[in-house]
Amino acid sequence: MNDWQILSERIRGVQPSATLAVDSKAKAMKADGVDVIGFGAGEPNFPTPDYVVEAAAAACRDPKNHRYTPTAGLPELRHAIAQKTFRDSHVEVTDDQVVVTNGGKQAVYESMQILLDPGDEVIIPAPYWTTYPEAVRLAGGVPVTVFAGAERGFEPDIDAIEAARTERTKAIIVNSPANPTGAIWKAETIEAVGRWALDHHVWVVSDEIYEHLHYDGVQTTYIGAAVPQIREQLLVLNGVAKTYAMTGWRVGWMVAPEPVARAAAKLQGHLTSNVSNVSQRAALAAVEGSLDAVARMREAFDRRRRAIVAALNAVDGVTCPVPQGAFYAFADVRALLGRPVGPHDTPVETSAQLAALLLDEVHIAAVPGEAFGAPGYLRFSYALADDQLKEGMRRFARWVEQGR
Repeated sequence: MNDWQILSERIRGVQPSATLAVDSKAKAMKADGVDVIGFGAGEPNFPTPDYVVEAAAAACRDPKNHRYTPTAGLPELRHAIAQKTFRDSHVEVTDDQVVVTNGGKQAVYESMQILLDPGDEVIIPAPYWTTYPEAVRLAGGVPVTVFAGAERGFEPDIDAIEAARTERTKAIIVNSPANPTGAIWKAETIEAVGRWALDHHVWVVSDEIYEHLHYDGVQTTYIGAAVPQIREQLLVLNGVAKTYAMTGWRVGWMVAPEPVARAAAKLQGHLTSNVSNVSQRAALAAVEGSLDAVARMREAFDRRRRAIVAALNAVDGVTCPVPQGAFYAFADVRALLGRPVGPHDTPVETSAQLAALLLDEVHIAAVPGEAFGAPGYLRFSYALADDQLKEGMRRFARWVEQGR
């Protein structure tokens, strides 16, 4: 490109989504006839529940859904989300605090655009979802990561969070159950973060998209319920994607104090306007319906969780803690680095190189830990069919053994 064609510094400073990059390459290989097993994308392999699909089909036939809705979302859906918030977290909110967004990712983006001025800092516990720091950078902010490894259950230490705080700290992100680790923070940790944020006048952005995916009797702790006083400085982000197997419908939401919600709607009015009417009607059916379909999916995820953790820990050089939530296994592969792996005895120095080799040589798509601020790890989504999971783990183990 010519000098005058150089794109903005802002977009040049943002990294592509590593999870989508892995998923896109895997899908391209599949389109070329390659038998790829995808552990990359966080996407349930279940169909959207029938009653949700039927609601969408009916909405397509109703001319009123062929028009704009209010930018902040259908009034009926906003009301249902407010009711659902109270049902699940016992946090009472008004309809005016709800903004319906084009997926949970847009809610993350809008949160940072609303809260941050250039140079403001956001504390992000690591390992983190790959989009968090990029959304901060797109708003001119500075991501400040606080790492907690497997020895702490991937759960941040409040002293480490305090050590990262400066006079420019504007917000902290909470994600429990967490992507990429599947960790669920203890109630004491959630409460400590809430009280810390109160003491230091820090906004809390709580991403609760995996709230219903928990195992072994461990429950999700909602920060707005654990520390009620935090609600005036709390943004809760959520959506239907993971809970109802609706990733492609693109419906998320933000629940925030009314001035923040109004700001989000103002921004969205210049960004995308409203979410698709048909998708909103589908989300309404999901949010108003029972959680029975969710329970059935959770049973399957639980079975796959146990299977993949056992398979990973059986591979020489791999250690994987048992995740308590979401549908990811976050495997420590540092013992595989610095040694020849695979049938060609290829030396690998990073988990990114390891992930690339796995995709190219045995056609397994996993996401390297570099994408999550945790080099030396691989994230495996177990939101895929049981037989695919078993075959993928067989390929991985055999590939590692060939390099001995």
